[in-house]
Amino acid sequence: MNKDIKKEILCTIGPASRNEKVIKRLEDLGVTLFRINLSHTSIDDLAEVIEFIQKLTTVPICLDTEGAQVRTGKLKETSLNVNIGQLIQIPFEQIVGDETKFNFYPADIAKKCQVGDIISIDFNSVLIQVIEQGEKALTARVITGGKLGQNKAVSIDREIAMTALTEKDLNSIEIGLKMGINHFALSFANKGEDVKLIRSLVGKNKFIISKIESCQGVNNLEAIAKQSDAILIDRGDLSRQIPIEQVPRVQKEIGQRIKHFETKFYIATNLLETMIESSVPTRAEVNDVFNSLVDGVDGLVLAAETAIGKYPIESAVMISKMIAEYGEFKKGRSFSSEELHRKGSLFLVEPHGGVLVERFSKDNLGKIQEMRKLIVSHEDIINAEQIAVGSFSPLEGFMGKEELESVLKDMRLPGGLVWPLPILLQIKDEKAKDLKVGKSFALCVEGEEDVYAVLHLDEIFNYDLDKIATEVFHTTEEAHPGVRKLMHNGNCFLGGKIDLVKRFPSSLKYFELTPKQTRLIFENKGWSRIVGFHTRNVVHRAHEFIQLEAFERLHCDGLFIHPLVGPKKSGDFNPDIICKCYDLMVSQFYPKGKVLLGAFQNYPRYSGPREAVFTAICRKNFGCSHFIVGRDHSGVGNYYQKDGAHKLFDELGYIGIKPIYFNEVHYCLKCDQYVESCSHSESNILQISGTQCREMFKKSKIPPAWFMREEISRMIISDINDGKEVFVE
Repeated sequence: MNKDIKKEILCTIGPASRNEKVIKRLEDLGVTLFRINLSHTSIDDLAEVIEFIQKLTTVPICLDTEGAQVRTGKLKETSLNVNIGQLIQIPFEQIVGDETKFNFYPADIAKKCQVGDIISIDFNSVLIQVIEQGEKALTARVITGGKLGQNKAVSIDREIAMTALTEKDLNSIEIGLKMGINHFALSFANKGEDVKLIRSLVGKNKFIISKIESCQGVNNLEAIAKQSDAILIDRGDLSRQIPIEQVPRVQKEIGQRIKHFETKFYIATNLLETMIESSVPTRAEVNDVFNSLVDGVDGLVLAAETAIGKYPIESAVMISKMIAEYGEFKKGRSFSSEELHRKGSLFLVEPHGGVLVERFSKDNLGKIQEMRKLIVSHEDIINAEQIAVGSFSPLEGFMGKEELESVLKDMRLPGGLVWPLPILLQIKDEKAKDLKVGKSFALCVEGEEDVYAVLHLDEIFNYDLDKIATEVFHTTEEAHPGVRKLMHNGNCFLGGKIDLVKRFPSSLKYFELTPKQTRLIFENKGWSRIVGFHTRNVVHRAHEFIQLEAFERLHCDGLFIHPLVGPKKSGDFNPDIICKCYDLMVSQFYPKGKVLLGAFQNYPRYSGPREAVFTAICRKNFGCSHFIVGRDHSGVGNYYQKDGAHKLFDELGYIGIKPIYFNEVHYCLKCDQYVESCSHSESNILQISGTQCREMFKKSKIPPAWFMREEISRMIISDINDGKEVFVE
């Protein structure tokens, strides 16, 4: 993702991220190291956690030691409240604490405390003072009351000698080495000897990250850096020892002081703290991250954001975006007006060809009305609109002869970019007689005065219709609906760029999101891995299974359902009922907040494999990273091989959007669910054809629940009974 700038992303694995989906997504986002925090991982669970991560990813794992750090012990409750003036016992023996008593960890720390010591807990949430040292416990008075939790950081206002590694650290390192761990982080590295100690245990070839979290560590920085592979400044723990306003200065100084060592520099804590609870960071956090990159840090560490936060994936997405933005800055590029209002995204897939086309007329309406009007079909206006809004990027107009021949022969545009379908403005010869190349023409539909687009005519040419039909539809039979339309529209073609004047009206226009709009929505939602679904039918259980299976299997952020709502053949479902049914599904049955419904003002070509690739490219332009491709995708009759689309995708190679293949799915009585394949006999397979389904609806019969949700069926029957046009006449 960040090919130009080599900056690392380190993520802590915790309850929020210890699952397949998040780990896989973090890997896809370019995370370079997964961190296991031993302060929050039981020694009994460690091997299982390591094994779980290793099964899912090849990204290295780093064991982050407890180190020379004091923490609160176990409590009966998750947290408790203490009040000013209250006396608290801190026993030397390990207990489970409550409001009156609790432990410190490691166990010997309480014995090293003295009367008068001021102790802060959890970044000064609670402040206590030792007033008595007994034989079995300390007695402390609460100076600042508040909420106190278990396993929270503790600071004592004087230095207390501690070993660099706890007994748990030593056991954890032993487990890690046996399981092939090569990265280790030393918490609270206070001196060079501390690093030498862990190096002696793990070996010379292991990667050691020394964490600077104390004044002592800052003072001994050079000695620590000399023994380490990386220095990590933990700004949270460091701020417990130095004033918070000094932390930025210390961070910059540390970066300067280790430059002459071959030592990497990482920063951690509070990078995107807001994103523990919010899906977006603050401007201050974004500035902090960017300025840290400018200062030369080699890696950014997400801790609580990915360990316990609500938005672990979104946090990594934001860090990746910041690294990408830093890359643009590093190249020395100034912002142009266009870049400030960027049409593209640094994180979504690029539009086909790299630029999202937008072609809207800048001429005034009076000038357009004076142009000669050219009457074209409804489908031609649809194509003009989709060219203009960018759905057909990189096309800027109707194809000329050179483009047509290249597409027919190689399924590529003349420049080599994959493009499988001709996008043509086809008219009869007599209409073209007095048209002149170099002129602009206003495109209208029969019976209307409205101008929808302007064609800047570059080329007029004839072409063999049989050749087009053979290449695109694999037949010249007029029984094929695509061939029939081609043969009846004339063999003269007009090539040239178009400008859109007005979008074609539709009752579903609010559903007809443009590629620019869907990309804005995906960015706003923090989605980058989106699977698109193309359909011309109402939703049924088989499609529902395919959609959710792809969403889960690919660990996607979002599902984009994008049915066709343009002209269809007789007997097809009307676009209004398709969108109405999907709208119900999104509001009641699909994963909340994970599905976007749009409507695609287009029409089926029935060109099988070529159209499958075309529909995928269109969804790429809308911002989808993946696309569902079923058996006989966009086919009709028996003109194409059932797996022809799958084969064509494989033949063409990666086109910037990844196809997700599904074979024909069916409902199995024994499995009691939809499956692609299973071991049960054909007698257990249940299927209903589209024709059977339509006949059932016309007779007000509800299809079985295994085929379609009852709520959807009743909605369709209700519209039929109300006299609404459910099927295209």
